Amino acid sequence: MSPPAEAPGGETRQALAAGIGCYLLWGLMPALFILMARQGATPWEILGQRALWSAPWALGLVLLAGQGGQALAVLRRPGVLAWLALSALLIGVNWATYVWAVNQGKNLEASLGYYVNPLLNMAIGGLFFRERINRTAIIAMGLAVVGVVIQAFALGRVPLVSLALAASFTGYGVIRKRVHVTAQVGLLVECLLMTAPGIAYAVWLHGHGGGLSGSGLPGALLMATAGPITVFPLVLFAWAARRLPFSILGFLQFLGPTMGFITGLVTGEVLTPLRAVSFGFIWLAAGVFMFGLWRASRQLQPIAA
Repeated sequence: MSPPAEAPGGETRQALAAGIGCYLLWGLMPALFILMARQGATPWEILGQRALWSAPWALGLVLLAGQGGQALAVLRRPGVLAWLALSALLIGVNWATYVWAVNQGKNLEASLGYYVNPLLNMAIGGLFFRERINRTAIIAMGLAVVGVVIQAFALGRVPLVSLALAASFTGYGVIRKRVHVTAQVGLLVECLLMTAPGIAYAVWLHGHGGGLSGSGLPGALLMATAGPITVFPLVLFAWAARRLPFSILGFLQFLGPTMGFITGLVTGEVLTPLRAVSFGFIWLAAGVFMFGLWRASRQLQPIAA
């Protein structure tokens, strides 16, 4: 792969570092959730605290970007709020599934979902947005389908965690594609919509003598990290996405599930031979996918020049 062209202001290295940083942070999330669980937090508490602590960080980003007026305008538009409520529901389902899967020892199954996600995005783009799907993309999607089917045989059941993660995040992307708001404002509204249930659950949990956040300062600080670990990667991604070629981003997006896969192995999850074959097909599909992005970027370079 040829090196990316220099971005305006010589920002290529910084953008690459930001892109790597955001996916590394996403990849570290399973380890953080496992640590929270081992300290006594339940999956629902982790989800509630994640929603609760993300809102102030998202608000800070909106104010820092000078988009407070845009956020207020969105809050006065019922139609936009309805779409963002749906996207908040989908990302909430995604977060809940992921936190539950990580703490149930299903990191391998969760990583499979995020490997499949970009390929599912491509399929949805072709079906609903009339985006062109070339032969390379069809091959990649076919290999991914084979990998998922083999995974089902290996597990003895449908890999529901993988499919739920891929489908909910793809649906989230489709909704956000339809809503004409900035990434920061959209994230803030989604966090605000999820904050009320998060506060309600935290108060209920504390009233019943449970909850890691109410066990003392160390527990509260640990749970508070759920805010920046959710918001910061999105900021880094938004900054890098405007400055890096799609081929580079396509490669980087597989760092997160790869780290999740490694976390699963380190924490003792069993990789049977059949599951290894399944991931072999998924990795091959990812390789074909990245090759397609690289070839497309090479074809677009003369046009951009």
